[in-house]
Amino acid sequence: MTQTAEYELTRLFDAPREHVWAAWTEPERFARWFGPRGLATPVGRITLDTWPGGVWRATLVGEEGFEVTLDGTYREVVAPERLVFTTGDPDDPGDGPASVVTVGLADVGGKTEMRFHQYGVNTDQEHAEGAKAGWNEFFDRLAACLK
Repeated sequence: MTQTAEYELTRLFDAPREHVWAAWTEPERFARWFGPRGLATPVGRITLDTWPGGVWRATLVGEEGFEVTLDGTYREVVAPERLVFTTGDPDDPGDGPASVVTVGLADVGGKTEMRFHQYGVNTDQEHAEGAKAGWNEFFDRLAACLK
């Protein structure tokens, strides 16, 4: 039986919506915040083909040759307000976790409200809580680089 889990995070960033959009869609900006502290996401190891059907891929690197690559496909791209993308292949996940992420960006008086929703398959609630904590750390980094 396939396990599923989902959660939503909402953040208010002190930056215009176009800047937050660029942080999600431009490799140079994405590299500044994507990933946990202690790991780097080199711009040369990022692909962001932001159109429906396009691929996203980011390789996080750490000490002693550690590397992990995350990737998926964009399902919806509506600049500068909505991104829907997969991690892994939720339609055919095999035994591994996969998910669909929806990022909504709303202009709130010159600031940006971001609603982040992730629905995972082959994912139990414990894994989802770990992913949620990870994204919260990423978004802390995003907030800092938008200043």
